[in-house]
Amino acid sequence: MTRVFMNGKIYIEREQFAQAMLVKDGKVVAVGTDADILAQAGDAEQVDLQGRTVIPGFNDSHLHLAMLGDNLTQVPLHNTGSMAELIQRGKDFMEKNPLPDGAPLRGFGWNQDYFADGKVMPTRYDLDKIATDRPVVFERACGHATAVNSKALEIIGLKATDPQPDGGEFGITDGEPNGLFFERAADLLKCFSPAATPENSAAKIKTAMDYAASMGITHVQSHDMGETSYNEVLAAADLLRQQNAFTTRYYAQMGFNSPDTLKAFIAEGHRCGDGDDLFRIGSVKLFVDGSLGARTALMLGSYADDPGAIGIKTLPDEVFDEIVRISDENGFPVVTHAIGDGAVQVCIDSYSKVIGDGPNKNRHSINHCQITSMAQLEAIRDKDICVQAQPIFIHYDMNIVRQRAGEALAETSYAFGTLTRMGVHLAYGTDCPVEDLNPYDNLYCAVTRKGLNSDEVYLEGEKVDIYTAIDNYTVGSAYLSLNEDVCGRLQPGYFADFVVLDADIFTVPDEEIRKIRPVATYLGGNVVYQA
Repeated sequence: MTRVFMNGKIYIEREQFAQAMLVKDGKVVAVGTDADILAQAGDAEQVDLQGRTVIPGFNDSHLHLAMLGDNLTQVPLHNTGSMAELIQRGKDFMEKNPLPDGAPLRGFGWNQDYFADGKVMPTRYDLDKIATDRPVVFERACGHATAVNSKALEIIGLKATDPQPDGGEFGITDGEPNGLFFERAADLLKCFSPAATPENSAAKIKTAMDYAASMGITHVQSHDMGETSYNEVLAAADLLRQQNAFTTRYYAQMGFNSPDTLKAFIAEGHRCGDGDDLFRIGSVKLFVDGSLGARTALMLGSYADDPGAIGIKTLPDEVFDEIVRISDENGFPVVTHAIGDGAVQVCIDSYSKVIGDGPNKNRHSINHCQITSMAQLEAIRDKDICVQAQPIFIHYDMNIVRQRAGEALAETSYAFGTLTRMGVHLAYGTDCPVEDLNPYDNLYCAVTRKGLNSDEVYLEGEKVDIYTAIDNYTVGSAYLSLNEDVCGRLQPGYFADFVVLDADIFTVPDEEIRKIRPVATYLGGNVVYQA
């Protein structure tokens, strides 16, 4: 199929635009003026862009597609304003969505810092007010803390005298488990999640991909594959391929906690890049800490508002180093969740061992990279370590970063503008469903350094312009999905993955960026979403 997209404002690169684009067999053949492209087009189908602005499709550098699809079936807890509202949402959901007897009631998205009736995490006693005859399992928005009711504790048989799990912790109050689980302690709650099957995974991923396409996202780097679930996700990808159901390109991030399971995965013959243009095996995903909001992010010093607390290290250094070594030797990029400056330092130290004095050939990266010192930023630059950043996180974190990290460290944190100017390979994402998949809110936070409902600016010097923000979200992300030679630009030889916008994102006032939405989204020159 050959098409001409004409009468548009097509973004080529900084301050360079074309009127028209010739697309053949899913790739851009030429860009230029309407007259130039029409002269080359022959009898190609013509699509009138009606003067609209066109940019490359967004590439979300880190999210969880299957979790997003799953969450669309759970109690929606984002922006819950109080404990009372959280309880009422649970009750309302059960009334409108009757569950089988004894089936778990699952929810996602609460954040105690938004509770007007006290910034306290929910416990078993709060969730018992929703139900006592079935498990209630409510996960915090960050994904690093989960609250359950007494029935859930009864089912898993947890006692206060049970040993705390490695890399995690369950809460105890007055000598009894209080229903709070942090980091890898939440593994004890897996029995309350639906069984992973190829069919279930495919349905969740398809639901989430369609939502992504509606937002102008044509490429995702998604963490859905784990040590015990990678075969289900690989089979799900095959199902989606057979159904011709892909509406975004998918680069898999695979979670491993054990060197042995990674070795077994490699021994099965899996390699980075295996797959096709729609689905590829990608990077090894690791965690070394938790979240700032839950105070489980690993800090080099104590939390400023909780002296003595330093967070949770979720992997021992020797295990982390071994997984990094195995990954590097077998050509797998490593992407590591690291939020506190202690976790960032773990990454710098471990990556440096495999990078040595040479280039970071496997493009190992730090995901989040939030709390940082200037010395750490310089080390990231010097070692060519990549960063996957979520500017949208400042919407919430700007309200707590000074309390948690202290004034001095807050001045060099979320330093995404500095990293970009240093020449670090930076890619934007949302960590959806921790935040919504919406790229326009993300761009707004990057450009303005404001929260979504605030006029306060967090670190004016970390602002970037809209060209930089879009490039970080497109060709910058493509660098980390190892396909920057064919994705992230609208130039000859690149995939014709693009979004037609309802306003000119390059000229609207910054405050208007959030209001922009796609008119249409194209993958390989074919429409996958139309407003």
